Amino acid sequence: MASVHESLYFNPMMTNGVVHANVFGIKDWVTPYKISVLALLYEMTASKITLPERRRLNKLILPLQQGPDLTLGQFLKTVEECCPQTAYAVKLRLHEMADGELKDMEYFFSTLPTPFTAFDTEAYKTSVVGLFMRHMLLAYNKLSFSQVYKLYKSLQHYYHSHYAKPMDGQVPALVADDSEMDLTSIEDTVGDRVDKEELDTPLHESELQSDNTPSRGPLSQKQAEYFLARQAYLLKNDENKALKPAALQEELNNMLKFNPDFAEAHYLNYLNSMRVQDIFLSAHSLLHYFDRLILSGNDGKSNGDEGYGRSLRYAALNLASLHCRFGHYQQADLALQEAIRIAQESNDHVCLQHCLSWLYTLEQMKGSDSTVLTEDSVKMAAHFCLPYLASLGIQSLVQQGATQGKTAHKLMDALKDTDILHWKHSLSELIEISLAQTTSIWRMYGKSTMSLQQAQLLLNMSSLEPVNFGVQQNNTEGFAVVLCHLAELHAEQGLYGVVSEIILHLKEQFPPHTQHAKLWMLCDLKIQFERHMNEGKYHLAEPLVTAIAALNQTEGLYRKAQVLKALNRNTEAYHILQQLQARCEKAKCTEMVIRVMLSTAELHWESSGFSTALPVLLQALALARQHHLQSLASETILHLAFTQLMLGVPEQALNVLHEAIEPILAHRAVMDKGRAMLLAARCQMAVAGFKPNRQGQAADLCLAASALDTLNEAAAYFSQLNCKERLRDVHYLQAQLHRSLGQILESNKSAMLFRLLDQELQSPAPPVSMRL
Repeated sequence: MASVHESLYFNPMMTNGVVHANVFGIKDWVTPYKISVLALLYEMTASKITLPERRRLNKLILPLQQGPDLTLGQFLKTVEECCPQTAYAVKLRLHEMADGELKDMEYFFSTLPTPFTAFDTEAYKTSVVGLFMRHMLLAYNKLSFSQVYKLYKSLQHYYHSHYAKPMDGQVPALVADDSEMDLTSIEDTVGDRVDKEELDTPLHESELQSDNTPSRGPLSQKQAEYFLARQAYLLKNDENKALKPAALQEELNNMLKFNPDFAEAHYLNYLNSMRVQDIFLSAHSLLHYFDRLILSGNDGKSNGDEGYGRSLRYAALNLASLHCRFGHYQQADLALQEAIRIAQESNDHVCLQHCLSWLYTLEQMKGSDSTVLTEDSVKMAAHFCLPYLASLGIQSLVQQGATQGKTAHKLMDALKDTDILHWKHSLSELIEISLAQTTSIWRMYGKSTMSLQQAQLLLNMSSLEPVNFGVQQNNTEGFAVVLCHLAELHAEQGLYGVVSEIILHLKEQFPPHTQHAKLWMLCDLKIQFERHMNEGKYHLAEPLVTAIAALNQTEGLYRKAQVLKALNRNTEAYHILQQLQARCEKAKCTEMVIRVMLSTAELHWESSGFSTALPVLLQALALARQHHLQSLASETILHLAFTQLMLGVPEQALNVLHEAIEPILAHRAVMDKGRAMLLAARCQMAVAGFKPNRQGQAADLCLAASALDTLNEAAAYFSQLNCKERLRDVHYLQAQLHRSLGQILESNKSAMLFRLLDQELQSPAPPVSMRL
């Protein structure tokens, strides 16, 4: 089930994105890369371009202007993807200037359209292109002759470095040596409050800087802002389109080398470290972020002592959330208590509400009952008009209510009320969590159709977030949960080709190093395990138990007991099931307790203890009905019907089975449908008076014919899953039933199919009467 606190991180960077760098001098606008962009804009205004190409180039303008400087090769490749003709024209224009003389560059600037007179082109003064050209022309005209010469030499170096062969292990520099080119001063990257004397002091190298990282010079203020905003947005919404963790770390190290007090770079470093689960570097970067935020004085609306305290309490709160993420509950509790203490001293009700939300989340992670804390949090959040936290609390209560046996209509009513709140305040993250929770709840209750509908609703929902940078789908926990449910639902129907496509998409969307990758890893392993068990390939299922246990110990123990039971190691399986049941009862994991009871009953069958299995099954049925788990209740009724059949009351077994057959055929897996139909056929055969391995006709020919139809339907279900062991049982019963009815040809055909499967499986068939 989706975690309701997946996005509860206070992030001052997102609300106060002030970059701690100096207001850059106007001469910083004139660089070789910016001249290349200017050449592109000139060619766009001067040449004829088709409408689709012009649209693609227009989308490219802003990222090229605001993004970091690119090498000439990267720049030309980017333009060529949009319009090859324009890329070639830009290349010729740069060639004329770089291989010509200084007057060629002067001529290029003199021929640019004036933004104040170009009314009918993209270069109009109020357009993006016009503003950029005005800045470039103003900056160029203010350069001295020596600076113009240095710019020209730099342009030559920029152009020729693209065609020169770089030496092994070296990256071609974008600018000439600092002694020749000094248009972008390192001094400009220092904060506004740095005095003239402090500017003469060289910046120290950041301790996070790698020795192997090439220095490419400082970014301008707008470039740094654009880079950080873009990467933070992609990390939140589509991590695959962000830079790889190592590449992003390298860029941040380069940025921090020139400005170690860049607070927002430290915060992005913290987010990047969280991607690879690096607890040390993430805590290190988070503390550095708040240290720099406090020292810079740019920590929100408050200043002075109040602003200092505000940063401290939110630093402690973020540190608590970090430890929660890594499962360090004791450290998280200490940090949370510190945040609460500072917030109480400052009378900060908003921070206290965030602390209370994390407090009940921490109690849930520890396995304690946090219902009272959650209810208090919802009331206080509503009192202080904090809809985000109030909705999170209600979703948490719904999640707890689902595990405590609350009825579906009460939970859905609560979620409906929160959905109204979400749409009213455009809380898209909480809408996703709500839909993922609804999907999980319907799945838990055994309503696969409703679960599938909610999953499709989330996947096809248009996001309320402004979709920038080509992001089409969020990589949040809600999407991962829903996609895993879809994979399991398709696997239950035997559609393993579709399952492979969904798992492949999950692997691409959530790479193994990401936070939510464990969800699809566990889902994939469970699907493989069930498939091997259905096909009778226990030697392939056994190695998966260790991998499942590494991700979820409870699931691993349950799967281990299943494998041991299939291998007839019943004593070992029984001990594991008893241990697992005690653990799950303590943790109040009702679903797993019922599954363990069903497996225990099956072990009783192996020793012909059908009467001893009845109390266990009745207890499981009572639990399933108490918690409204229709899927598990139907499975339990199936076990009860089989037990009654073995105890010699087939009429009663058939009546009980009719109660469960409808929800099984409507919502259960193909394997369960086949097992139910096989059991129904056996009950019909017993009621008709058919006795296996005995000559003579059945007393009730109508019931016997109905049993044949039921067996054919069971065979169709088992064929979908390639379940040869079950098919062998079906063909055996078909051969016996056909023979008792005098249908020799059909009997011989079923016998032949049985013989072929028996030879293929090369394993002794267990008694049909001893297995459900």
